[in-house]
Amino acid sequence: MRIGFIGAGKVAQAITKGLIDSGITAAENIIASSPKQDHLLLTQISKLGVGTTFNNKTVVKESDVVVVCTKPNVVSRVLTEFSSDVSKSHLIISVALGVTTKTMEKALPKNTRVVRVMPNTPALVRMSASVYCMGSSVIETDAETVSKLLTSFGYCEEISESLIDIATGLSGSGPAYVFTAIQSLADGAVKMGMPRDQALRLAAYAVMGSAKLVLESGQHPDSLKDDVCSPAGCTIYAMHLLEKRGFRAALIDAVEVATLRTKELGDFKV
Repeated sequence: MRIGFIGAGKVAQAITKGLIDSGITAAENIIASSPKQDHLLLTQISKLGVGTTFNNKTVVKESDVVVVCTKPNVVSRVLTEFSSDVSKSHLIISVALGVTTKTMEKALPKNTRVVRVMPNTPALVRMSASVYCMGSSVIETDAETVSKLLTSFGYCEEISESLIDIATGLSGSGPAYVFTAIQSLADGAVKMGMPRDQALRLAAYAVMGSAKLVLESGQHPDSLKDDVCSPAGCTIYAMHLLEKRGFRAALIDAVEVATLRTKELGDFKV
């Protein structure tokens, strides 16, 4: 499978690394493009062994699957630019924030097969949480192809397009929330006297292990939290403080504003 990336930023690099590391395709079967002013991005992604070009049309001509990884406000222009090179054999995937399948289909030839995807950066370590929704002209095997690509670097689910902006605010932006939590937990330990590198490791493993326990135990997170909170113990004192500081409400608000901003970005026009 020949895969092309329009845009060579962090998301494209993360997905590319995941695809190569999983063996889903070889580096020589991947090509990425970027504007000349962003040539440093091509330099970075080329270190993975993939081909690079400044010409988007070249990417389309040399690929079976084209992944659009540009900013949302230029997606329509970019799609229109290479639309004449799109054939029935192409599958066009967009990871651009807020850009709907209808917007993609409008800019491309009639009956073009399009898919909207939202991965996240843990694709770099093959632990992405991705969601996708299918356009109106996909064929029977396209969902299988997309699932195969996404599961090569993590977990994926097909969802309704009406939910994909919410997923962006949750799992798309979620790593940033978690990275901040890990840093903050480590800062607390450093404040109390623990070396920085040790504090970061313990914080990261605490988060990773907790997530694994949620997924594998089948228990509700509140139940798992209660298991840690002994009567009059240190954890319940800490939880009381987090509740007073609005810990849960802050995370709920974060997902909400990220979702709304995703919708705003999708409404931008060229």
